[in-house]
Amino acid sequence: MSHTLLRTKPIQTLLADTQDEHHSLKKSLRAVDLIAIGIGCIIGVGIFVLPGVQAAHNAGPGIILSFAIAAAACACSALCYAELAAMIPVAGSAYTYGYATLGEIFAWIIGWDLILEYMVAAILVSTGWSAYFVNMLSAGVGVHLPAAYTASPWDKTPGLFNLPAVAIVLLLTFLLVRGIKESSRVNLFIVILKIAVILFFILLTVWHVDPAKWSPFMPFGFTGVMTAAAIVFLAFVGFDAVSTTAEEAINPQRDMPIGIMGSLAVATVLYMAVSAIMTGVVPYQDLGVADPVALVLNRLDLPWASALVSVGAIAGITSVLLVLLMGQPRILFAMSRDQLLPPFLSNVHRRFKTPWVTTLITGGIVAVFAALTPIDVSSELCSIGTLFAFIIVCAGVLVLRYTRKDLPRPFRVPLFPVLPALGIVLCAYLMLSLPLVTWWRFLGWMVIGLLIYFLYSIRSSRLNQEGVAAAPEPK
Repeated sequence: MSHTLLRTKPIQTLLADTQDEHHSLKKSLRAVDLIAIGIGCIIGVGIFVLPGVQAAHNAGPGIILSFAIAAAACACSALCYAELAAMIPVAGSAYTYGYATLGEIFAWIIGWDLILEYMVAAILVSTGWSAYFVNMLSAGVGVHLPAAYTASPWDKTPGLFNLPAVAIVLLLTFLLVRGIKESSRVNLFIVILKIAVILFFILLTVWHVDPAKWSPFMPFGFTGVMTAAAIVFLAFVGFDAVSTTAEEAINPQRDMPIGIMGSLAVATVLYMAVSAIMTGVVPYQDLGVADPVALVLNRLDLPWASALVSVGAIAGITSVLLVLLMGQPRILFAMSRDQLLPPFLSNVHRRFKTPWVTTLITGGIVAVFAALTPIDVSSELCSIGTLFAFIIVCAGVLVLRYTRKDLPRPFRVPLFPVLPALGIVLCAYLMLSLPLVTWWRFLGWMVIGLLIYFLYSIRSSRLNQEGVAAAPEPK
C-alpha cells in the first residue's frame, strides 16, 4: 500500500503531458506578464492597511524592518518555487511538484489543500471588493445601491444576496475563459494602475517625512518587530500563483524565476516605502485605524487624494481576485489530467486553449458563496493552506537535489540546503502560531479529501491505470 501511495510521476511524463493537443494549454506569457501576475496577487488592499496597523500595535517605525524580514523569509520559499517551476514548467504549482518528488498521496493532499486555499481566498476577496465598490459609488458619485443586493442574508445588516460580488466574479470568469493572454493583459493594466496609485501616494507624501518620528525605531523591542514580521509575512504570499501558469509561459526556464522573484522584489520595495512614509508623517501610535493612508492624507490636508487611493484599492483587489480565479482552475486541471479527479475537468477549449470547464466551475462556486457568505468569514484557512504548500515545495527541492542530481536545473536555489530547510522551519513556525480552530477546520477538510482519494482517486489515477506504480525514473 505504501508503495502505491508514494508512487511519483516521472518528470518526463509531466513534460510530455504539456504536448498533448487535447489537454495542453496555450503558451503566451512573457516575463513581464508573469511579474504582473505575481504583483497582482501579492499587492492588494493590505498595502494601504497593514503597515499602519502593525506599526501602531507591534513594531512602531520598525515595521520597515518587519517587512524586510518577512520578505527574506518568504524568499526562501520563493527561490524553491523558482527552481521547481523552471525545471518542471507544468500547470499545478505545488501539487505538480509534490507529485514529481514526494509521491501521489502528498500530491493529492497539497492539491486538495490548494483547492481550499484559492477558493476561500477568492470568496473573501470578492466580498471585500464588493464592500469597497459600494463605498466608492456612495462616497464618490453619490450612487447608493439597494442594501438588499449588497449583503448576504447572514451579514450584520442582512440582505438578499451580494450582487456586486457575484458580478465581478462572473465578469473575470468570462475573461479567463476567453484566454490567458487576454486575462494577463487586463491584469497588467490593473497592476500598472495599482502601482501608479501607490507611487502617486509616495511622491505626494515623501516630502513631508520627519525622520524624528522614526525615533525610537523599535519602541516595542525586537520582539515586536518579529511579531509584526510573522503577521505581514502573509502579505507577500501570492507569488506562488505565478507557478500555476508555468505551462503557459513562452520561455519558462528563463522567465519563471524572473516572474517569481521579480514580483516579490517589487512588492518588498513598495511595502517598505509605504511603511517608511506612514511612520515618518504620522506618529506610529496614531496609525492603528482601518484606513491609515486616509489618516496620513488628512493630516497633510490632502483629503482629495483619498479618492485616488480608493481607486488603487479597487484595482488592487480586482487583480488579486483575477489571479486567484486564474490559479484555482489550473490546479483542478492538473489533478484531472492525472485522473485523480474526473477526466472531463481537464478539457481544454478548442478555440481559446484555456481550462474552460474548471474555470466555469470555480467561478460558479465562488459566485454562489460570495453572494451568500458574510464578509467576516475566517481567512486563516487561506494562511494555513499557503504555508503548507510552501513546506511541500521546499521539501520537494531537497528531495530532488539528492534523488535526481542528473536533472537539468535552469535555476538553482543558492545556499543549498540551508535556504530550503530554513523555508520549512519558518513556514512550520507560522503554521503553529495560527489559532487552534483553524487547524480543526483544516484537518476536517483534509479528512474529506482523503476519503475521496481512497474511495476514488487511488484507483482511477493514471499511474495506477498505466501500471507504473512508483516506477523509478531512469537515471
